[in-house]
Amino acid sequence: MLDLPRTLAGYGRLRSPDTTETLSRRLTRRNKILPDLDAALSACELKDGDTISFHHHLRNGDGVLNAVMEAVARRGLRGIHVAATSIFPVHAPLVEHIRNGTVRRISANFISGPVGEAVSAGALEEPVILRTHGGRARALDQGELKVDVAFVAAPAADELGNISGRIGRAACGTMGYPLCDVEVAARVVAVTDSLMPFPCGPVDIAQDKVDHVVVVGSIGDPGGISSGTTRPAEDQLGLAIGETAAAVIAASGFLEDGFAFQTGAGSISLATAAAVGREMARRGITGSFAAGGITGFHVDMLEAGLFRNLMDVQCFDQAAVRSYRDDARHLSMSAGVYAAPHIGGAVVDRIDTVVLGAAEVDLNFNVNVTTKAGGVIIGGSGGHADTAAGARMSVITTRLNAAGYAKIVPQVGTLTTPGATVDVVVTDGGIAVNPARGDLCERFRAAGLPVLSIEELGARAADAATRAVPARADGRVVAVSEYRDGSVTDVVRQIDPERL
Repeated sequence: MLDLPRTLAGYGRLRSPDTTETLSRRLTRRNKILPDLDAALSACELKDGDTISFHHHLRNGDGVLNAVMEAVARRGLRGIHVAATSIFPVHAPLVEHIRNGTVRRISANFISGPVGEAVSAGALEEPVILRTHGGRARALDQGELKVDVAFVAAPAADELGNISGRIGRAACGTMGYPLCDVEVAARVVAVTDSLMPFPCGPVDIAQDKVDHVVVVGSIGDPGGISSGTTRPAEDQLGLAIGETAAAVIAASGFLEDGFAFQTGAGSISLATAAAVGREMARRGITGSFAAGGITGFHVDMLEAGLFRNLMDVQCFDQAAVRSYRDDARHLSMSAGVYAAPHIGGAVVDRIDTVVLGAAEVDLNFNVNVTTKAGGVIIGGSGGHADTAAGARMSVITTRLNAAGYAKIVPQVGTLTTPGATVDVVVTDGGIAVNPARGDLCERFRAAGLPVLSIEELGARAADAATRAVPARADGRVVAVSEYRDGSVTDVVRQIDPERL
């Protein structure tokens, strides 16, 4: 036995190693695998009122949220807070968990489908919190959103919890949203349908961030990744708006070597990406990066040498998934690195131009991507408000009319993205430029683009409308729309169920 002093000045008490560990324990291969989700709930000591988080890298193909909530309901737990990055139509079973009291609170960055309808009709007693992607990362980092258990849909994992999004039956590509949760959640459970030999790689979330691993029959359908708003416009009107948006970018002065670009998830926004790529090729421009949720259009531009890198928080289709797996220039980033306002420089702050969609735009350039006409929740900011705030030029693309309703309106039904951060609105009836951006207006007029006032666009939209925009609902508050810094841009009020 070594002759050690009991204490040492400047160090404190000295403790000898415990060597009583038996040989059998040393030779036992340890792992984190639990037999099922019920065992995971027990191991995590989940209780009434706790917060559990989920993430949307499988988008409308996700099966983990539903499976976990079924297990939670079987245990009779009540008052659970579901903190999901996004909720899609596939998550319709959540409505019943709300009605029977299993779920009392929801926070999310985006909600569509039956859950949005149920919330709009007043199914929850407490208002939903709708955050931006960057705002959620900030709330996690600053302890505003505390997660008791984060359930991560793992396309592939090993017995110690190393997770890869690049391989497995439900490969999803980048995992930018759970990357934030695993840093701060009290417990992390990897739920996988592809258990790999240790070590599982390439690693997207490392084993030191994961407490337990559960193997299930399926974590979901990767075909659901490319769904809804991740499909580009194919109609002539949508394509024409995309071409006009590309012309705006070409005339802006920002389209030069080192150009940094992002498109949102709207169909016209995605169609713009192809048009911008053609203009970059014509000019011989090499951009620095394309960012955000990445699609096959962005991959094509990378492979054509139009961008040096892709910076990806979430893959939007299988072409992007394959690119992330195979191309070292296709980089992953967390939602915090992407858009958090508190870290002293997020990727959104390096974007030259972002192209985004809109449900409505008003005469003050405020944008609604949260509710449709009548007040039903159909989305939420996601990265919309984050990128508009960070980019040197934010471009909103929208038709003048949809389903008979004007989309340029006197006042938006729900204010998601403040007009002070919106620079240009591109429609099938012309272009409006925020008066604060006189520099852009001069360039666009010099390029012969059809620049109008926002009031003129609003008049054209109203003249073509066949249906009056319903008045804002006046029921109790069912959701709060938070800005990226935690301030509130608007509230959503309960609607008459007959509006559904």
